[in-house]
Amino acid sequence: MANRVHVVGQSEHLMPSPELLRINNLSVAFGPEGARQPVVDGVSFSIKQGEKRAIVGESGSGKSVTAMSILGLHDLQQVEYGGEIWFQDENLLALSQNQLRSVRGAEIAMIFQEPMTSLNPVFPIGEQLMEPLLVHQGLSKLQAKARMLELLDLTGIPEPAKRFDAFPHMLSGGQRQRVMIAMALACRPKLLIADEPTTALDVTVQAQILELLEDLQLELNMAVLLISHDLNLVRQFSDSIGVMKQGQVVETAQTETLFTDPQHNYTKALLSSRPERLVRPLVEKKHTAPLLRATDIRCHFPIKSAGFLRKTSGWVKAVDGVDVQLAAGETLGIVGESGSGKSTLGLNLLQLQTGEGEVLFNYQKLNALSRRQLRPMRHHMQIVFQDPYSSLSPRMTVEQIIGEGLEIHFPDLDHIQRRKRIVQVLEEVGLDETLLWRYPHEFSGGQRQRIAIARVVVLEPKLVMLDEPTSALDVSVQKQVLELLHRLQQDHGMSYLFISHDLAVIRAMSHRVLVMKEGKVVESGETEALFNNPQHAYTKTLLSASLLAETVG
Repeated sequence: MANRVHVVGQSEHLMPSPELLRINNLSVAFGPEGARQPVVDGVSFSIKQGEKRAIVGESGSGKSVTAMSILGLHDLQQVEYGGEIWFQDENLLALSQNQLRSVRGAEIAMIFQEPMTSLNPVFPIGEQLMEPLLVHQGLSKLQAKARMLELLDLTGIPEPAKRFDAFPHMLSGGQRQRVMIAMALACRPKLLIADEPTTALDVTVQAQILELLEDLQLELNMAVLLISHDLNLVRQFSDSIGVMKQGQVVETAQTETLFTDPQHNYTKALLSSRPERLVRPLVEKKHTAPLLRATDIRCHFPIKSAGFLRKTSGWVKAVDGVDVQLAAGETLGIVGESGSGKSTLGLNLLQLQTGEGEVLFNYQKLNALSRRQLRPMRHHMQIVFQDPYSSLSPRMTVEQIIGEGLEIHFPDLDHIQRRKRIVQVLEEVGLDETLLWRYPHEFSGGQRQRIAIARVVVLEPKLVMLDEPTSALDVSVQKQVLELLHRLQQDHGMSYLFISHDLAVIRAMSHRVLVMKEGKVVESGETEALFNNPQHAYTKTLLSASLLAETVG
């Protein structure tokens, strides 16, 4: 029993039980021996064969740590387990690493959140797909390939024979996730653990993956443990739900019971965090020119052929003939799947991406100005990015991050005046001046996004592009950030270009919506009218995938 992980508090008795999996009083602590920090504390639940169970909670609640503990996927030098994890008639925490390897993939399989980091980029997917069959079932390469081609076809991969030799980067996000599902199902496991399997995917692809998992679960009579913070997805899929907070399960119930009659205050807070409509109709000012007007915007990127000369063999029409109009104080939502052109359009409107067409901002034709002429106007046009951690310099303090723009665009301000404005805007976004000397890594995701918003608002912009500003945040933090953005818009009269694939967020924040597909606007209109009565088939598909359409027929 070499390489056995340190487990405290094991009992020696066997546990006859009808459940496929039962977790008893699981605790997990990380860190060097003698200085362990508890992450999971006293978690207990069970899963029957063929059951679909979900664990929900915010980041740091311990849900993924719990899931990974089932297969012992943590660093053995940095973890200490307590309690029991019974799978059929074996306590997994009592098994050696060699014994666990016979369970992983064969009896219990796992799908991770981001398939691009889970798949090896230097090997074709075929080689990676065959590995569990070669290791666990002793098939020949020919037999393993035949089996995996069947699974690829079953999981909806087009032309599986051609895809078999493709590398991960040659597949779309949805296709990569289907490959991960095929790999997980190779040995027909009794339990599938799916850790945020659709988070990085568009709403239509999410719906397809969810439907695929449900079909496969029924066909194989397989138990599924779904880990997610997406309450809408969990409600569609699971039979029962456990809610985790700070390493503990605070509530367990059948799915519909939990949604219709939650008992714990934290569960109630999670359910009430779903975005609600915040904006009111704008009072139109007649004879007032829009703040932003763009006509026939085109961004085409060349496709270069192989070879020394690298000739242009075609064009990717990222944005193809789009018109945009935005009033002062208005929010225009731009929605569409990945690759639809929505972010490219936003960058072009702010003249951060070259293209064709005319862009008028505050009566000035931006695309006629040089970079030097544009520079004084930059503080009027700002961006809040999706991931606040990567958009904030780790080497700068909060004061330096927020004050950098003031130094560039308002050089006449002295240090005291600059500090006063920085403190004022920090208070506006719900932070205080005691944080001025701290660095980004010392903050939570929601706090970092507030700092990113403060960095923008301090420059008093007229237009702010919000590129997926809440997609990396938990639902409760997302709601707080949306309410903050709405209040700041009311206080400062800013206009927002709100880019997102999250239709609930778009509905909450936008006065009008543009729906983009393959570089073109296929539908546009007032938000509620578009959501209640979509006209284009693609819009109907998006809405039905997210269950937000009141009428889609």
